[in-house]
Formats: sequence, structure tokens, C-alpha cells
Amino acid sequence: MAAFPQVTIFFLVSSIGILTAFAAMKPHDFSRWPPPPCKLYYPTDPLYQLDEPECPNVTAYVCALDGHTYQNECFFCVARWEFGPHIKFDKYGKCG
Repeated sequence: MAAFPQVTIFFLVSSIGILTAFAAMKPHDFSRWPPPPCKLYYPTDPLYQLDEPECPNVTAYVCALDGHTYQNECFFCVARWEFGPHIKFDKYGKCG
């Protein structure tokens, strides 16, 4: 029975090592991801305040073609809704 914890620890450590090796072999290509689904983020309230978007406080950067980095896709979509379709999606992640 004393060998069971050692075998479990060995299995967990080796699994993490294998997963790390496979993750390093195939990097994510964020440029091939689809643009944000902005229809999900358009305000539905007719009394919507432009200075107070109801976006979650989550950091998942979105880069626009104008070089501006938005905190997440909600902020990107609200800016596009407020300022016009000239704000175009470039990639996920920080700009520059």
C-alpha cells in the first residue's frame, strides 16, 4: 500500500511533462480565429449609457486594425457599435 502514493505522484508528474511537451510542439495561431461575435454585445436597453458599457471585467485582449488594444471582445464590439464600422478586428492579443 505504501507504493500507491508514489505511483500516483509519478503518474501525475509524467502526465504534466508529456502535456507540456505536446503543447510546445503546436503553438496556437490566433490569426486564424474568427472575429468576435459582436451581435452578442450590442446593448438591448433603450436607455443605454454610452459611457458605461456593461462588459465583464475579464482580460482577454483584442487588437483592432487601428492599433488600439481593447480589454476584451465586449469592449471592442461596444466601441465598434458606438464609433462605427471603421473599427476593424485584427487579432486576439495585444497590438504591436
